[in-house]
Amino acid sequence: MNIYVTRPIPDSGLAKLRAAGHAVCVQSEDRRATREELLAGLATAQGAITMLDDRIDAEALDAGKNLRIVSNFAVGYNNIDVEAATERGIAISNTPGVLSDATADLAWALLLAAARRVREGEALVRSGQWHGWGPMQLLGWHVAGKTIGIVGPGRIGRAVARRAKGFDMRVLYFSRSNNEEIERQTGATRVPLNELLEQSDFVSLNCPLTPETRHLLGAREFAIMKPTAILVNTARGPVVDEAALVDALKSGRIAAAGLDVFEEEPKVHPALLTMDNVVLLPHLGSGTTETRSVMADLCADNILAVLEARRPPTVLNPEVLSAGG
Repeated sequence: MNIYVTRPIPDSGLAKLRAAGHAVCVQSEDRRATREELLAGLATAQGAITMLDDRIDAEALDAGKNLRIVSNFAVGYNNIDVEAATERGIAISNTPGVLSDATADLAWALLLAAARRVREGEALVRSGQWHGWGPMQLLGWHVAGKTIGIVGPGRIGRAVARRAKGFDMRVLYFSRSNNEEIERQTGATRVPLNELLEQSDFVSLNCPLTPETRHLLGAREFAIMKPTAILVNTARGPVVDEAALVDALKSGRIAAAGLDVFEEEPKVHPALLTMDNVVLLPHLGSGTTETRSVMADLCADNILAVLEARRPPTVLNPEVLSAGG
């Protein structure tokens, strides 16, 4: 059967598909597939591996007349109309669990870099303008013993919180319901969002992008945060109102931010590019060799399971499997 992959991924997953006898067509260039390329690739595919920036809507699903599964190379699946896929009997899967540690590590890299002004320090050294140690040079903010607020205590949020315990931090979390696992692992306390924002020295966004979380943090929320607070976002860009974040950073309502995601990727708000108190990364959350290889393997496992009439390991709409017998 024909498998369409919208962008080059680690070969381990592709090798699994080829070993099972499937023809694998990989988009040749390492860039986002154009809409025309996406629709053409889906037209002959029984399975597809898609990226987080591929829009898999009703039109794309209808283009895939023989499509049986879309395996998303990401944990988040806000790029896919799961309801439309379910109506068409197409399985949807993602890659949860396997990238939690890599993304949590990156969240901490951003947190520490923003708190200790690493970007500014490196730029100073590289510029040739550093004239030696000074007692008031690039003073940052202490991390150990502070309070961290976890917005979204899923796998990644819990991994961020576990690392916080190594820094003797108090952990707060915001969720619609109690999360016994984060409480047991880290002693975290569930609080309303406003209380978390008021009390936290560091706020880590780890929630999925849904209609409820879009612009979860805006002008009102930044206004109640500490002026020394640092925001870290490794979730999805639209969880934050980027224009409001720019205003908050410019005015000193919050101290700094570490961002791996942006509201209109790959476009970044121009003001953020000029700010010294922001660390910017190009969506590297799961970007380790080990993690991306495991993600590729899991995508392949999901496709093989559907094509072989087995239950996929991480299917999001299992009802289509029962409907198909």
